[in-house]
Amino acid sequence: MVDAITWLFANILNAFANVFHALTNPASWLAWVGEIGKLETPEAKESLMRFIYYGSSKEFLFVVLVLFVILTVIGLLRHPVMWAYVRGLEAFANGLGRITAWVGLIMVIQQIVIVFLQRIFSVAQIEFGLFGIGFTKDLSWWSEELKLYNAMIVALCVTYTFIQGGHVRVDLIYSGVSYRTKKLIDMFGSLFFMLPAAFLTWLFAWFFFWRVMVVPNSSASDNLDKLLMKARAVRWKVETIGFSPNGFDAYFLFKVLILSFVGLTILHAMTFFWRSLLEFLEGPESEGRYLDKDTLGQGEEAYEGTH
Repeated sequence: MVDAITWLFANILNAFANVFHALTNPASWLAWVGEIGKLETPEAKESLMRFIYYGSSKEFLFVVLVLFVILTVIGLLRHPVMWAYVRGLEAFANGLGRITAWVGLIMVIQQIVIVFLQRIFSVAQIEFGLFGIGFTKDLSWWSEELKLYNAMIVALCVTYTFIQGGHVRVDLIYSGVSYRTKKLIDMFGSLFFMLPAAFLTWLFAWFFFWRVMVVPNSSASDNLDKLLMKARAVRWKVETIGFSPNGFDAYFLFKVLILSFVGLTILHAMTFFWRSLLEFLEGPESEGRYLDKDTLGQGEEAYEGTH
């Protein structure tokens, strides 16, 4: 028990040291940014491996948790500040979701165009040209690309849907308990279900992404020293293999969307905790304060939150 407490406080203190070192020595983990596509210098290669390691390490986890605790304490001392966190992050999630939702329309239009070109006009390719630059792909490429649109809607609209109350909810206890008990359940769920699940998913999604970006491959079991040894041979190798010869070949974008999905979930788990905490402390009159929910229009109130 004593060892566990010592380990916890040591990592909390190290979080401050790690942030200070990262801010004062950006080249040690960002030098690779200037060599995207080539990675020629040993410094850039080692900085990339440090970035990969720390992006899903316990050091990074404790930095996020310590920052979360600090922001929570500040917000408890000044509630308007915490409401600013909530409003800002919810506005970001709503804005991103509302913009991404239009991808659904693009997906439908593109599917219709593909069907007409393929079945009626027997066209095999679609070509775009702008300022002398052409982009030509087979119809099968455009057809498989529809999966990307679907993935964008799922990954980038997840927190927007949560705010709008659109997720399916299995309620066995929640509706029958008091207002404050509901807020306690919401806070508990944020801290002990949403955040741990999101952090665990991030651990695997992070290395899953980098496995299709660089070689040699890295894994969650590699320590920093092992990754720095691999840095000698590291090079960019973005995976562009499609499921069919002329099919969509930018599948690394799906890995980017997985990271985006998990990152948004982590941010909203914190946001939902802060909102639930404020509503618990300020009482029923604060429930839904500053909540920007979509409306179906006048006379359609009964259907809101179900679309």
